[in-house]
Amino acid sequence: MQLNLIPQLKHTDSHNFFLLSGPCAIEGEEMALRIAEKIVSVTDKLQIPYVFKGSFKKANRSRVDSFTGIGDEKALKILRKVSETFQVPTITDIHTEQDAAMAAAYVDVLQIPAFLVRQTDLVVAAAKTGKVVNLKKGQFMSPESMKHAVTKVTDSGNDQVWITDRGTMFGYQDMVVDFRGIPTMRQYAPVVLDVTHSLQQPNQSSGVTGGRPDMIETIARAGIATGVDGIFMETHFDPSSAKSDGANMLHLDYLEKVMTNLVTLRKTVNGLH
Repeated sequence: MQLNLIPQLKHTDSHNFFLLSGPCAIEGEEMALRIAEKIVSVTDKLQIPYVFKGSFKKANRSRVDSFTGIGDEKALKILRKVSETFQVPTITDIHTEQDAAMAAAYVDVLQIPAFLVRQTDLVVAAAKTGKVVNLKKGQFMSPESMKHAVTKVTDSGNDQVWITDRGTMFGYQDMVVDFRGIPTMRQYAPVVLDVTHSLQQPNQSSGVTGGRPDMIETIARAGIATGVDGIFMETHFDPSSAKSDGANMLHLDYLEKVMTNLVTLRKTVNGLH
């Protein structure tokens, strides 16, 4: 599958996977720039094409008192500042048709959340902005069914589309990744493996999602071995204080080691030395 990458994505001539990484949510300017600076230093060193990830708002919350954001325009302006400061593209998730046009004015990639990927009007609205559209596979969907979500984008006149696997529901409180789905979905579009959300343990009695951060590198390695085009990994300098998804984030201090190991594995898989 030919990989469609945005023009400003650095290192597109490398044989590496590309990386979508950053905090789960934009909590403020200082934290976003601090995280971006570290990731850019790692990806530049390892020649990994990079897209900064941050949600400008969190609409899917278990509890009404959960953090949802610092204000839409404020967060989107921070995403723009990250892009301009470090010369990297950015990605954020959208939840309504109105979000599509608003976010497209600030970011390069619009992400459709897994729970919403069957919402035709939302997917079409994202496609019609002309931005890259990243479709997260629903936890309830088969790999084969993602072909139809991709078709909604391409039939709207936009061939810049990715699929991101973020695991499949296993019982009520766990997720599993079916790695057979990676080559299947790569027939339709470039495929990203969302390591972070594949390790969620949702629907906990506390109303706060749990996770298995100890398995981050294991799942990422398996994704590289099965040929994913990209890796999605949320990170923070203090996951315990992160306002969203802290339970399954990679600590920023460990990012370089994990990425170094994945680059080495990628070279082996590609037969490069």
